[in-house]
Amino acid sequence: MDLDQLHTFLEIVRLKSFSKAAQTCFRTQPAISAQVRQLEQEVHAPLFERLGTRISVTPAGKIFAEYAEQILDLRRRAQDAINELERIPRGELVIAANEATCIYVLPEVFSEYKKDFPNVQLHVDRSYGARVVEAVLNNQADFGINQLPVEEKKLQVVKIHSDEIKVLMPPDHPLASRKTVTCRDVVPHPLLLPKSGTTRHRLNSWLESVEDMIQVSMELDSTEMIKRFVIARLGLSFLAVSHCQEEVQAGKLSAVSLGPEPMVRRLALIYRKDKALSKAALGFIEAVLKHAGRHIEAPAASAS
Repeated sequence: MDLDQLHTFLEIVRLKSFSKAAQTCFRTQPAISAQVRQLEQEVHAPLFERLGTRISVTPAGKIFAEYAEQILDLRRRAQDAINELERIPRGELVIAANEATCIYVLPEVFSEYKKDFPNVQLHVDRSYGARVVEAVLNNQADFGINQLPVEEKKLQVVKIHSDEIKVLMPPDHPLASRKTVTCRDVVPHPLLLPKSGTTRHRLNSWLESVEDMIQVSMELDSTEMIKRFVIARLGLSFLAVSHCQEEVQAGKLSAVSLGPEPMVRRLALIYRKDKALSKAALGFIEAVLKHAGRHIEAPAASAS
């Protein structure tokens, strides 16, 4: 049973004639008769009574006609909704990102996006590192924002932000006046390290030569906790400066570059290459790239 058969059936009911229905449906009368026979076989009941050259609708045919009209009406409404979707996009988008991105990147992007797409609901899936990639791959999220590198051939990866991870400390700390801090410089001080994620892996590599000497005081999974604990003098930590600009500008914290080379952090927008992008999804990509164009920085002038 298909929609074309239902349309043909209802034309016969409306015109009370196979031959007239054949004309309006642009088919031959034998083709029309074949479609009706197929329908009758599927519903296991006769739909028409043939009385010479005249036909009448059977009780089963009358019941079936009511439902056929509803089915075709639903089809029309579905098409109207799809057409309206192109004119006024609606629905929802799910974005997977870590806590810091949710706090420091997405609010401004969301605000700009909602101006153009007020009827699209935006949902945040708080994830970390590999979980962001996994959420996008499994279609649990439409988009992800994740730190590079992202090694996955099924994903489109678009760089949107570049900044620097620095060591965080109170402004009067002995290391605060340094231009750079090496891994050996932090050995005498308690460290507050991120619990997991790409930044933690990179810090592990940076600290590898002194790993037997460092003092890991705490492992934290919240950017806000890291900042509060450093302000409370519980230890040194490491953050992208873009996540602590307010505290640094207010004189509550100092941020110093890592040595001998800066630790540059690059973020990317990721989504499946094979995913059909709606007008709403394309609008989100545009909003993210517009935001990135205002905020992306060269490593030398980094503030992360």
